[in-house]
Amino acid sequence: MSEKSQWGSKIGFILASAGSAIGLGAVWKFPYMTAANGGGSFLLVFLIFTLLIGLPLLLAEFVLGRGAAVSAVKTFGKLGKNKKYNIFGIIGAFALFVLLSFYSVIGGWILVYLGISIADALGIYSTSDYVTLFSTIISNSWIALGAQAMFILLNVLIVSRGVQKGIERASKIMMPMLFIIFLIIITRSLTLPNSMAGVTYFLKPDFSKITTSGLLFALGQSFFALSIGVTAMLTYASYLNKQVNMVQSGVSVVIMNIAVSIMAGLAIFPAMSSFGMESEGGPSLLFIVLPQLFNNMAFGKIFYILFLILFLFATITSSVVMLEINVGNLTDQKNTNRTKWSVIVGILTFVFGIPSALSYGTLANTLFFGKTFFDSMDFLVSNILMPLGCLFLSIFTGYVLDKKVAMRELHVKEDNKVSLGFFKVWLFLLRYILPIIIAIVCLAQFF
Repeated sequence: MSEKSQWGSKIGFILASAGSAIGLGAVWKFPYMTAANGGGSFLLVFLIFTLLIGLPLLLAEFVLGRGAAVSAVKTFGKLGKNKKYNIFGIIGAFALFVLLSFYSVIGGWILVYLGISIADALGIYSTSDYVTLFSTIISNSWIALGAQAMFILLNVLIVSRGVQKGIERASKIMMPMLFIIFLIIITRSLTLPNSMAGVTYFLKPDFSKITTSGLLFALGQSFFALSIGVTAMLTYASYLNKQVNMVQSGVSVVIMNIAVSIMAGLAIFPAMSSFGMESEGGPSLLFIVLPQLFNNMAFGKIFYILFLILFLFATITSSVVMLEINVGNLTDQKNTNRTKWSVIVGILTFVFGIPSALSYGTLANTLFFGKTFFDSMDFLVSNILMPLGCLFLSIFTGYVLDKKVAMRELHVKEDNKVSLGFFKVWLFLLRYILPIIIAIVCLAQFF
């Protein structure tokens, strides 16, 4: 079939969009960012910024995507009536290609740990030295590359099936399962001794702990956690029919993202408080600290397997959009040759990601500006391309996009004071407030 790809339902679009946003940033990065920046005070600031910054930018991507209804690389040129604006879409596509190349490395680690944890639960394999285990896995070139290839293959299989049969169907299964597994783990975590101390730390704001750096980290997390600025949400919105209410969908995605961030905190902090463990950032939290934590629980091996499955679902629902954007760009969002292009883009992503996979082994001593290839690619996307993408998005939507297009996509009626008032506030934020805030975040990354 060669017809244009399209969502089969509103709930499918919302779940897929939420899945794109709910990745390692929300489930993994948010807890250790919270721990490093004051607990409840960071959570409160993050919630405020997500609603005031994340939601307006998310709606901007939704408006552009459905307004143009073409591939990401053509969206800005079509709506701006000048092909020079397509550079924004090209940058976004490149950012997602680079992002998936190193994101797939972490996805591969999760697959390896899931296999090891299942073997451990069955009595086939056993270890208590998680530091050595993690070091062995990431430094072994064959394990790292094989796991990365397997993770990319999973993404290729889903994306090659198309929007409805692949991404939408997978999201309808994985997203509900993600919430169910979270609830099981949270219930177990809250029943541990002294767990309430962790809950208090996570949910009770201590304003004396709010710092300038903490505010900047919360700002960055508020739009990084929603996959904004790299045309991901724009592409998903381009598959949406005109009847769906954009504002309701955007609010639903934001609420689900916030809910998962809070659930991640409630799953981790009470358990860590109970066992007196310190929070750590980066890979060590998932692959070193958490295995030790669950190992101290009754039925801990089972709960850690569930936790890894949860992380795998969160990772895949985010990574499929990274692959889908470039497949959609190459197929002009039609189903023609989708499988072929999914395989080709998957192979290119794997090849480009090889240095990232080897960054903790063979290429550990090969540095760029003092960083490994993996960390350099992470810095390029997270600290440069995504913030710039958000800045372009805000300025383009606020100043270049025809207001009539935005009003049409947001279902704004000029005779409805409420919807018209909302639209004016949204446009004011995009034009005058968000560019300044995003510029501050961009500059803060380098100081």
